[in-house]
Amino acid sequence: MEQPENQTENQPVKKRRRGIYLLPNLITTAALFAGFYGIVAATQGKFEQAAVAIFIAMVLDGLDGRVARMTNTQSEFGAEYDSLADMSSFGLAPALVMYEWSLSSLVNVSWHWGKLGWLAAFLYVASGALRLARFNTRASNTDKRYFQGLPSPAAAAVVVGFVWACFDNGIKGEDVSIISWLIIVFAGVMMVSNVSYYSFKDIDFHNKVPFIAMFVVVMIFVFAAIDPPITLFGCFMLYALSGPVVSILRRFKKRGKPNSPESSQ
Repeated sequence: MEQPENQTENQPVKKRRRGIYLLPNLITTAALFAGFYGIVAATQGKFEQAAVAIFIAMVLDGLDGRVARMTNTQSEFGAEYDSLADMSSFGLAPALVMYEWSLSSLVNVSWHWGKLGWLAAFLYVASGALRLARFNTRASNTDKRYFQGLPSPAAAAVVVGFVWACFDNGIKGEDVSIISWLIIVFAGVMMVSNVSYYSFKDIDFHNKVPFIAMFVVVMIFVFAAIDPPITLFGCFMLYALSGPVVSILRRFKKRGKPNSPESSQ
């Protein structure tokens, strides 16, 4: 016997349960908190604590996505929340730390230099926002092995790593204000550039690696134990420079090929 149509239509429809996954978003919240604490510490002149807080935010930012994939708790909400947290921790926080520590002293040189100081900080913030927006719109269409432009966490590490290294060695921000200006402008421009950076996402930790690779890891730990600020700044600065250097070398290689269109012109 067939069931009447009006009876099937009147059956209550189960509503989908709405909510968010707790664990990955909790880690993202912790990263956001670390970035916010970096801003507060910078306004109080605690630049070492501010730099450490932003590096902690970097570690947490690397964990939330992996935890989400491991526990199968990825969501569109989590991706958007992570981007907003990144904007705070790796966009606003590093710019403010650098400005409070060094760029604000450029006003002592001249009024024009003082203006260039906060404009450089704004350039970095705007570049971070553009970098994250571009990454979100092209995430599914790009080669996972490479980033287009310097990742915002790495750019933040270059900026606050320089602050931490100088502060730890007793160098005042006003004494290196021009270098600080160059570093924050370089980091901002690299974020919005089309330069490719290796993402390290294709590294398989389950397979065997050459002995020299393990030796390099050990040496990094040794240098990090001797002087963490210098080691961290040096490693991330080398990574930031690796993109343009590799791009230049590739262009020279293409020009050297006899069949390339550039060499035949």
